[in-house]
Amino acid sequence: MRQYRRILCAVDFSEATPTVAEHAAMIAEVMDAQVLVVYVAPSLSRYRDFQVSASSVTEFVQSIVSGAERSMEQVLDKYFAGLDADGGVLTGYPAELIVKTAYDEQCDLIVIGTHGRRGVGRILFGSVAEKVVKESSIPVLTIKPLVH
Repeated sequence: MRQYRRILCAVDFSEATPTVAEHAAMIAEVMDAQVLVVYVAPSLSRYRDFQVSASSVTEFVQSIVSGAERSMEQVLDKYFAGLDADGGVLTGYPAELIVKTAYDEQCDLIVIGTHGRRGVGRILFGSVAEKVVKESSIPVLTIKPLVH
């Protein structure tokens, strides 16, 4: 059986996050692995050409990051208490940063939800999980949460 020593758990703070976090925590506990929980706030820099001021975009992204940092602490406390887990909030293109961070941090598994966003969010940001699966050189466990 393959041993996972370091797991990257990608969250988006949607209603899918509990299921994704629970799976990552379960695997970490069984494998005695470290967990790195990450959230990637989109940079939104590509939208500056849509007659939106750079300062407005920057303020909006900073607001997202601040809220995400608070949410990250809650996720770590609720789902990863007692485990060797750390969290981080990054800014950029989510799929690219998830794969890069997993590689840079020498993770052997990525755990990610398949349907965190719906509607306009999915149209704007695409399927992050699909891109991660395509780009990753390490195993990716995708979780399709039962969201009601």
